[in-house]
Amino acid sequence: MLYYLLPPLSDVAPFLGFLNVARYITFRTAAASLTALLFSLIVGPWFIRKVRDFQIGQIIRQEGPQSHRAKAGTPTMGGILILSAAIFPTIFWADLANPFVWIAVCATAGCGAVGFADDYLKLTRRSHHGLLPRYKMAALILVAVAVGVAVVWLARTGQKPPVYTTQLIFPFFKNLTPDLGAWYVLFVVVVLVCSTNAVNLTDGLDGLAISTFGVAAAAFTALTYVTSHAVLAGYLLLPHFPFAGELTVFCGALVGASLGFLWYNSYPAEIFMGDVGSLGLGGAIGTVAVLIKQEMLLVVVGGIWVLEALSVIIQVGWFKMTGRRVFRMAPFHHHCELIGWSEPKVIARFVIVAILFALFSLTTLKLR
Repeated sequence: MLYYLLPPLSDVAPFLGFLNVARYITFRTAAASLTALLFSLIVGPWFIRKVRDFQIGQIIRQEGPQSHRAKAGTPTMGGILILSAAIFPTIFWADLANPFVWIAVCATAGCGAVGFADDYLKLTRRSHHGLLPRYKMAALILVAVAVGVAVVWLARTGQKPPVYTTQLIFPFFKNLTPDLGAWYVLFVVVVLVCSTNAVNLTDGLDGLAISTFGVAAAAFTALTYVTSHAVLAGYLLLPHFPFAGELTVFCGALVGASLGFLWYNSYPAEIFMGDVGSLGLGGAIGTVAVLIKQEMLLVVVGGIWVLEALSVIIQVGWFKMTGRRVFRMAPFHHHCELIGWSEPKVIARFVIVAILFALFSLTTLKLR
């Protein structure tokens, strides 16, 4: 919105020439990040009060660590605040004629809506069971199919340079670029379903999911800018998509929203994000990875989420085969608690590992 309003003012009135900076992606990315941060900090206290007034409190599962029982009743569904703080600044600062922006925003809102339905059912039933898994999965798949169809359509527009491509890009292998064609829709479904559920599994400690997400969003802000920059993309042998530049604004807003929510979600948390937040953020980061052709690198950037998801898969699979458990409890962050790590220590160490994963992911660009 402001992308269309501010630059023309600089053309009309010379003394407003400084408004011309709104044409630059770097400025609008920083502005979107700050707007999202301020939105979270200003609206946050009011939102928490309203959630308390409506008695929207967290339901704690009985089989979890005993230390978590005290968190019962803590306001939840804070993901509404996160997604609002990310989407509104994006609309204010991004070029709304850009299809990549709308795909990312709609995918985020769609996955967030699935999480909202899940949270709502948990609250009305006063149970930690919300949507049936098959219904939740079906809804997420529907959103992912919509994203897949949209990007395949973009790939077939025939524009030069190409708006998008259905080729895959692998870290470390510059010549390995298989083209999936229409099968790319299925690949997008796998990416989005995995990313949403992995972030959702990580959301179990105060500030853990949002802090690791903020690190990943910062990494993707850099990756998105590189993809949209002709010189940098050419130097690093990456596909160059000029339209991807506006996603940098979206990623910047995600970083700002993450920092703002972490202010209230850090230990001890005043509010939890709920599934509306974890599924929405997982959908956001997965969609960005798809749009900038870094789907494979998402596994590295979100290494913490991958480890958390694997711990659940290993635990369930091994228990079904042998009747024994590999970990004291899954996901892995609960295992760390049960072996004696305090909750703040678990969070701090996981964030350190997340930063290492993000830094390593950036080095893979040159290693190609």
